Order: sequence, then structure tokens, then C-alpha cells
Amino acid sequence: MILVSACLLGINCKYSGGNNENKELMKFLEKEKFIPVCPEQLGGLSTPREPCEIVEKTGSLRVVDKKGKDQTLKFLKGAEETLKIAQLCVIEEAVLKSNSPSCGSFKIYDGSFTGKLIDGEGITASLLKSNNIKVYNEINYIEKLK
Repeated sequence: MILVSACLLGINCKYSGGNNENKELMKFLEKEKFIPVCPEQLGGLSTPREPCEIVEKTGSLRVVDKKGKDQTLKFLKGAEETLKIAQLCVIEEAVLKSNSPSCGSFKIYDGSFTGKLIDGEGITASLLKSNNIKVYNEINYIEKLK
């Protein structure tokens, strides 16, 4: 069984109220059992919501929205709830949305809200990896299967 970012499956849970539907990924998942999750909604954030990015603030990493409101606790709660689901369902792999402050597994936005990417991981991706769950994004998962 695979954990999958719900937005990649066409579920409208993206910060803008839309989704990141990936038809190619969905085609590969037709033969798999999977569980859709949105860590940001699981953490209590609404849809739509202000875009958020990870920033360094007072010596630690925080997640803030574009208006400057600290959303770190909601992102941490969403990551913890996602991990609970993964553990209950004995998940070994996850396909998460690239660049997201929750789900990004290799790159995230730099915290300036200018679209600049840096090396890094989202809150949920990092927690899943630290609990021995293999994390892919929608691009490298498809490449793995080809």
C-alpha cells in the first residue's frame, strides 16, 4: 500500500483551492492500493488558505503563511497525523507533492514567496523519512516504474 498526496489525485486540497492532478501518476496507481492524504488539512488548515513556506526564524525552522502568520504547529500536527495513518496501514512508500512545505521531498521554496527553490524537505516528508518510509515525488516515482 502507498500513501499519496491527495492533490496529485485531483482532490481539491491545494492552498489555492485547486489540485495538482497528475494523470500519468494516476495511471500507474491504477494497479496499486493507495491512501490519499493531505497533511495540511489533517493539521487543521482550511482550503483554500494562504500559501505557506518554510523559513528560518529565531534560529529554528518555522512555517509561515504569506501574511507572516506562523503555521508551524498545524504543519507539525498534519505530519504527525499522516505518520499515524502510515503506521496503521503499514505503509512503506509515499508519493508526495514536490516542492510543498509539507510534502516536498528534495526541494522546497526558500521562504521568500518568490518561487525560488532550494534543497530541502517538507515537514511531513521529513517525518516519514525519519520513520523509514521511502518518500518519492510525483516525478521520480513515475521514473522508478518506467
